[in-house]
Amino acid sequence: MEACRIRGAGVLLPVSALPSPYGIGTLGNAAYRFIDQLHAAGQTYWQVLPIGPTGFGNSPYQSYSAFAGNPYFIDLDRLAEQGLLTQNDILKFDWGENPSCISYDKIAEHRLQLLQIAYENSNHLYRSDYMEFCKKQEHWLDDYALFMACKDHFGQCEWLKWNADIKERDSSALMNYRILLKEKIQFWKFCQYHFYQQWNDVKTYANKKGIYIIGDIPIYLALDSSDVWTHPELFLLDDEKQPKAVAGVPPDAFSDTGQLWGNPLYDWDYMEHTGFQWWKYRMACCSELYDFTRIDHFIGIVRYYEIPTGEENAIKGQWRKGPGAKLLHAIHEVIEPHRIIAEDLGVLTDEVTSLRKQMGYPGMKVLQFGFDGNPKNEHLPHNYEKDTVAYSGTHDNETVLGYFSTREEEHKRACFYCNATDLEELPNAFMRMLYGSVADIAMLQMQDILSLPNTARMNFPSTIGDNWQWRLESEQFTDNIAEHMRQLAHIYGR
Repeated sequence: MEACRIRGAGVLLPVSALPSPYGIGTLGNAAYRFIDQLHAAGQTYWQVLPIGPTGFGNSPYQSYSAFAGNPYFIDLDRLAEQGLLTQNDILKFDWGENPSCISYDKIAEHRLQLLQIAYENSNHLYRSDYMEFCKKQEHWLDDYALFMACKDHFGQCEWLKWNADIKERDSSALMNYRILLKEKIQFWKFCQYHFYQQWNDVKTYANKKGIYIIGDIPIYLALDSSDVWTHPELFLLDDEKQPKAVAGVPPDAFSDTGQLWGNPLYDWDYMEHTGFQWWKYRMACCSELYDFTRIDHFIGIVRYYEIPTGEENAIKGQWRKGPGAKLLHAIHEVIEPHRIIAEDLGVLTDEVTSLRKQMGYPGMKVLQFGFDGNPKNEHLPHNYEKDTVAYSGTHDNETVLGYFSTREEEHKRACFYCNATDLEELPNAFMRMLYGSVADIAMLQMQDILSLPNTARMNFPSTIGDNWQWRLESEQFTDNIAEHMRQLAHIYGR
């Protein structure tokens, strides 16, 4: 199914939040069932969060790799069907007792042990499709597998604290560690082979059901990632490989001190000198994994906020000019412009909007942000433009029910605008408003479809704590809810 942005509706639900008896959502039966439910609900799009392997804090926006998939998402039942695991292997571990909450401690303790058993039972090294996979992905896979093997070897500490020779990627050290850690390297490649195989099967099934998958990529990478270790020349690092400056956003109406993200910044001059080759690899990968790709913090491509290393907040940063159209023209060599979505939330400038429209990317609006009393608020549906992806809220938002339960004036405005009589009606009223708007894509968080309170919130930005834990329970997305969504989608031509 060729990716073509059409008027439609979709659901935002990360893979991690799919129902599963094994502690975290996977690319197994629940993924296929969810696609069937989306089809029955008259939906066109399934948006996921970044699917890369996560580390400390479990944030999908702080991944060990821009290319690898999260091994936690590998379906265990499918490995059992392939003879690599037994049900006894799977069931001997405790995956947590709460079906609506991921227990990352238990996942981290047991999941890789189980995948190691599957690896030891496999003869994948002799399979032609495995060898083809490794060949196709060699531009990142070899270094990623070595990176993860070294993290195991050095007790999971970040690569900046490894022995100097391998930290600096001395050629003899690379050769020696590849010999020393041969089995672990093969294990990490094995995990990626199965992730990609399962992901491709899920995407193929979704497309057959008329569902497009929208992926999400963070603009920046984690310092402790295989990409930064492998390609330090692409980033603004000093002689010790420490960031010269880090990413974030300045103070605004929501934060007096701004947001200090801490990611290393790109050396855009060097990247331009290399023809943005790394970005082309990245977007070519996205082109295969997803039907559409949302670029997080699109504003940072036009101008980015540079914060000196060592600052405790984002107050003392300064704006720098980004690569702009030069980068985007380069990535259009590997992915069609109509398959890109620009996450342009934040302090918008005319330059950002002009570039987005010049490239033909839709921008984003969030209905939850619309009720400050200003009728010209860009997040209100009567101000939308067609080239828009309109959300009830994103993964960084409170749920609709949670947000308006603590904001009396905004609650009153929202109820009046949406013709809702009380708080409980607002989530469904939001669905109607979004579906009825001119926006190309109307996107609702699953939590808002289910009218859940803030206990189901996915993320509290700029915090490390109880984030990324919420999960959909197997019986929550009922046939009645799906039928209601189907009727609304039909009425509003989606």
